[in-house]
Order: sequence, then C-alpha cells, then structure tokens
Amino acid sequence: MEPYNRLSIKEWALEDRPREKLLAKGLTSLSDAELIAILIGSGSSKESAVDLSKKILKDHQNNLNILGKSTVEELVKRYHGVGEAKAVTIVAAMELGRRRTLQESLQMPVVKGSEDVFRLMKPILGDLPHEEFWILMLNRANKVLLRYNVSKGGLTGTVIDVRLIIKKALECYAASIILSHNHPSGNLQPSDADRQITKKIAEAGKLMDIPVLDHVIVAENGYFSFADEGML
Repeated sequence: MEPYNRLSIKEWALEDRPREKLLAKGLTSLSDAELIAILIGSGSSKESAVDLSKKILKDHQNNLNILGKSTVEELVKRYHGVGEAKAVTIVAAMELGRRRTLQESLQMPVVKGSEDVFRLMKPILGDLPHEEFWILMLNRANKVLLRYNVSKGGLTGTVIDVRLIIKKALECYAASIILSHNHPSGNLQPSDADRQITKKIAEAGKLMDIPVLDHVIVAENGYFSFADEGML
C-alpha cells in the first residue's frame, strides 16, 4: 500500500489557498482563520495552515480580542506546528491591530461623556492581563491634551502619586481630568481602593481648580462610570 501523500498547496482548491483567494477576491472574502493562515504560512504534518488557524481561533472562542491576550510561549506550547517564529508573527499582528484601533480612537477630538472615554481607553486597557491607571488631561473644550499612564499593576499593588498627577495636569495646562483604569477580571464594580483613590484625586484637583470629571473603569465588554452613577 502506497503511503498517503498530502496535496501540495498548489493543488488545493482556490477556496483553500488564502493568499490566492485574497488576490482573486479581496481581503473581505477571507475569514479570520484564513487571515491567520496567511500569517503563519504553513501548518504541520497533521493539518493545513487553515485548519491549524481554525483550531487556534476555536480555542480562543473565535474571538480576536481573546487571541490578542495570548503570549508567544502559550502558543508554542499549545499548538503542534506553531514554533516561535509563527507565534511571534501572530502576537505581532494582534498588537498591530490594537495599535491601529488606538490610533483611530485618537482622532476623536472631544470627550462628551463616559462612552467617549470608553472608546478612547478600551484599545489601551481592554486586553491587558494586569491593571493600569491612566489620566486623560482635557482643555476647556474637553479636547484630550494628553493620555498619561500613572501606574501598572493595580491600585492595591501600586501607590498612586496624586502630587505627580496634579503636577502633570499643571504642566499641560489641563482644565480638567478624567481617571481611567481597567479590571482584567471583567468585574465592573469599583473596589474600595477605586473609591478611595478617586476621592483623593478629586479633592486634590478641586484645590487646584482642576476638576475630576469622571473615573471610568474599563473591561473587555463594558465600562463603569463614576459620573454616570453620581459618585463624584
């Protein structure tokens, strides 16, 4: 009995050749799995690049945001046929997508409410596995002058330097500020630490005539606004 021979990629139907399909039918004709298959180039001895990509997506709930949280080490360890080079390519592509969304969000010149803050900060905070605390510095027209990263690691693990926040606001002539941080767990309810730091910064801002307009807690699928809930 002759050994089973896999078809070469040139012998596949057009629908199974994502690069050729892209050229023939355009980017929008490709599924997420086919786009990932183009990134990794080839599969393994057991499955094609498309099949491997489908498996990777399925394991991440067919959600690119969830896949975007994966590390090189996780991908290499979990999937036969994914070496370090392919894993790096996937992770880099996810990061490019995140940065593109971030740059698009920066085109929003004015913050009118909590939903605008969420749109602006979700590309930065939504996928992070750890907490980060950011400040939006606004002018009198509520245009964003600066996005300032105060800390990484969470409010309980990091001391927030209120003096540094106020100093930064004065340096860029901010008329007001908005606080924002993420909850990687997805729980949108503010913790005692969230409430305490909000009160502390708001009191300092009031003294310097730089009001805190809101504190928006960001998660992957939603947000919590202190201002909307009457907590400021």
